[in-house]
Parts: sequence; structure tokens; C-alpha cells
Amino acid sequence: MPRFIIHHITKYTYAEPVRDSANQIMLMPVKDENQEVQSQRLTITGEPHVQIFKDYYGNEVGSFMNIAPHKELVIDSIIAVVTKARIFPPDDVPIEQQWEHLYQIRYVVPFIDFLKQENFLALGEVKKIADAGFYKSVSVYVAVLQLTEYVYQNFKYIKGITSIETTLDEVWELKAGVCQDFAHMLLVTLRLLGIPARYVSGYVCPSHSDLRGEGATHAWVEAYIPFYGWLGFDPTNNCIVSELHVRLAIGRSFNDCSPVKGTYKGTAKQSLEVGVSVLHENGIESREVAAILTPQVVTIKFNEDGSINNSYRKYMEIIQQQQQQQQ
Repeated sequence: MPRFIIHHITKYTYAEPVRDSANQIMLMPVKDENQEVQSQRLTITGEPHVQIFKDYYGNEVGSFMNIAPHKELVIDSIIAVVTKARIFPPDDVPIEQQWEHLYQIRYVVPFIDFLKQENFLALGEVKKIADAGFYKSVSVYVAVLQLTEYVYQNFKYIKGITSIETTLDEVWELKAGVCQDFAHMLLVTLRLLGIPARYVSGYVCPSHSDLRGEGATHAWVEAYIPFYGWLGFDPTNNCIVSELHVRLAIGRSFNDCSPVKGTYKGTAKQSLEVGVSVLHENGIESREVAAILTPQVVTIKFNEDGSINNSYRKYMEIIQQQQQQQQ
């Protein structure tokens, strides 16, 4: 059972002092038979009181206010968590019985929430992929594996090309993005097949393997496998979720699972820095964590209206840069 120390820093910097900052955080890991949270230290600028509650999906959510004027807001979380290996589905139930089971539960809570489809212009094109007859000729487990591989093979992993504002249509046109976009595309295809699927935010914690998504929060999908339950699939890395993944929250999409979001009164000019570092311990007790971890920082610059610009032009610039580096 590996033990991880995860250090997650979120830092907002404002051009002018702001006030009445109201924020919501989803930085408290899921606690269940596959994940034991041993400790968590949460430090926030101004030391506000954090009210903890559980949302509709069972996630622990924190909310706080920072009323005093401030030019900086830092949310610093350090957690110690032990993960356990998951038992994979035996996949021995007849194929027809599996798909019939999904049909029977399509209007049952909570599955109905995780079958609701996001509308976007390219949905018809995606449906042609999901409608391919061979997906329902195999077990649900195998179909999810195949669609996970489809997203992995057909979308390029490029940091910075998309943001939380990027639409599914833009991701489909670009055929590129990051873990959030890969997860959303897999959600669409699974739901089109009638497979309940939910979005998961968390961390990927590679030990001796190279996994995309290290150094930031990660995202993947959990699909409902008939007569087994929920199982995670990571389309960004084309793998089944294992003890190297730490879950923070689940929901219908990113909007239900955003690690940090909020609002404030004041200037719209701001910048955001996010850093995540992971110490893999293999169950060994750690030294003083704060002295060890130096998070890798990713900076996101906001426009005056608070938006982030991402476009196809930017995508082509990145591709050209990569080509030049390879020459």
C-alpha cells in the first residue's frame, strides 16, 4: 500500500486590493475502502474559518470568506494518504445480461445523473463512433477499455491549449487538450452507449512510471460496470485507475469538482499560480513535509475581464514549435 504526501498550493495575485472574497474548495480527498486519509493541513491567507459540508454526491466541500482587503490569496494543502489496490471486475456475466442491466437502471438514482448528456454541435459526429456496432458486441468492461484507448489515441495531450472555459466543440475540433478534456470526451462516448459515467478530480502519483498529469490536479472517469460497481479509467494515460491515483471529488463534470473556485469584489486583473508536488513513500514515515516539497508552479494569466484566451491559432503555434524542436 503506497503512502503519498501531496502538497497542493493555489495562489491568486491581484493588481489592486480586493475584498469580500468568497471561496469554495474541494481539496479533501475521498475516504473509502480504497483510500485512507491519514492527515491534512490546510493553510489559507487570513486564517478564515472553513465550514465543511457534504454535497449531493458525497464530496467534502469547504467554504470560507476573506473580508479584509488583500492583494494575495494562498490556499496551501498538505495531505498524507494511503491508497489500496483495486480488484478488477471478473467480467464473467453474459454480455447480453450486462447491457440489459444498464438498460434497466437508466432511470434509477443515482445513475440517471451520470447518463445526462451535454449538448454540443458535434454530438452527432461523436454518436457515430459510439454507435459502432462492435462496442455492444463485447462486455461493458471491454467497451469502456476500448473507448478509453480511442480517446487516448485520437487526442493529443498539449498543456496550455485549453482552459476551464474551453467547450466540448472546441476540444473536438482541436483533437487536443489536457486531462480534463480527455475525461469529458470519454464521458460523452460512454453516456451515448448508456454506460453511467462520472467525472473524477484528484492527483496522479507516479512512482517509477511516467504518467501524464503529474505536477497538477488530474482528472479521469469512473464508469459503472454491471454487477461490479464503479471503476476508474484514465484516458489521458490509457490505463485503469490504480493505487497511483488519489481521488478528491466526483461529479457529472468538471463544474461539480473544481478544486478551487470563488468570487470577490475588486479589480478583474489577476493571475493564478498552481503547484502540486507528490512524495511517494511506500508506507515509510515521512520527514518534515514542508521542508521537502517544492511544488512545480504552473502560471495562468487572466485578461482584464477575468477570461483566458485559447484558440486554434495557439494550437498551431504550439505544433510548429514542437516541429522546430524536433528538426
